[in-house]
Amino acid sequence: MKKLGSLGEKKAAQALGAAGYEIIAQNWRCRHGEIDLVAKDGPVLVFVEVKTRTTDSRGTAAEAVDFRKQNKLRQLARHFVYETGLTASAYRFDVVTVTGRDNTVRIIKNAF
Repeated sequence: MKKLGSLGEKKAAQALGAAGYEIIAQNWRCRHGEIDLVAKDGPVLVFVEVKTRTTDSRGTAAEAVDFRKQNKLRQLARHFVYETGLTASAYRFDVVTVTGRDNTVRIIKNAF
C-alpha cells in the first residue's frame, strides 16, 4: 500500500508541475499529521491531498477525501503556515486522484 501511495504522489507531483504548479513541499509532516503536497499555483498556496486507487470497486479516490479528512487537512494547513511562515494572497485545497492500471491523473481544483 505504501508503495502504491508513493507512486501516486510522484504521478500527482508530475501532473501538477506540467499544469504550472510549483511544488514547495512533499510529505510535509508535523506532530498532527502529514500534507501530501504543498504547491503554488500563481499567487495561490495550494494544499493537495493525493488519493491513489487501482480500482473504484470500493468507491472513487475522490470520495475517500471525506468531511473528516477535509477538516484534518484544513488544520494541517494552518500548522504549515504557522510553522513555515509561508503566506499567500489566497489559499486553496485541491485533490489529485490517480486511478486504474494506467494511473490516470485527475486534478480537482477547489475540491473543498
